[in-house]
Amino acid sequence: MSERSVSRQRQGKRWYTVLAPEQFDRAELGETMAEEPEQVVGRTVETTLGEITGDQGQDNIKLIFKITDVGSDAAYTEFIQHELTRDYLRSMVRRGASKVDLHITVRTTDDYRVRVSPVAFTTKKADRSQEQAIRQIMIDLVEEAAEERAFAELVDSVVEGRLSSAIYGEAKTIYPLRRVEVQKLSLEARPEEIAAEEEASVDVADDDVAVDE
Repeated sequence: MSERSVSRQRQGKRWYTVLAPEQFDRAELGETMAEEPEQVVGRTVETTLGEITGDQGQDNIKLIFKITDVGSDAAYTEFIQHELTRDYLRSMVRRGASKVDLHITVRTTDDYRVRVSPVAFTTKKADRSQEQAIRQIMIDLVEEAAEERAFAELVDSVVEGRLSSAIYGEAKTIYPLRRVEVQKLSLEARPEEIAAEEEASVDVADDDVAVDE
């Protein structure tokens, strides 16, 4: 495509600076172009925690944000996913050791539904009962974290490593561990979406009630 054609395509479009949520200090995530503000809403932006903080040691943590609102020249986002890179997770695996993982869905105090996936790496091979005990600790601590925190607070506890540290502290009493991480956290449903699901469920239940005439 010629430069003139590209220039014509860009006429009437404007750039919007994409900003992270307040919990990430409104860091600039990049720019996006659109003719109308509503065209920007719904777009996703992927970055790393290292790019936000300037710490290259955190480049193994991927973050995904979704644009939810647009101002005059800024696009505001919400956090939707945290995930460790595959290369980093592969580097944690050792021959003759165990990888104990879990996928659990929880609800926060402000009614966000979140899927959390912690993983523990042992120093040597654990047996099945030890792996089950470690998973139970994961379940208990993830559920407890969600029951005590709003969505943003739960995200902070994962991104900052506090949840994985808590799991490590308790699970290491079951079997020696080399590392515990939360390999993924993703937003599954917002409060309004959950409310709509529950309302629809009630409507279906009402329809199923038999009425004697």
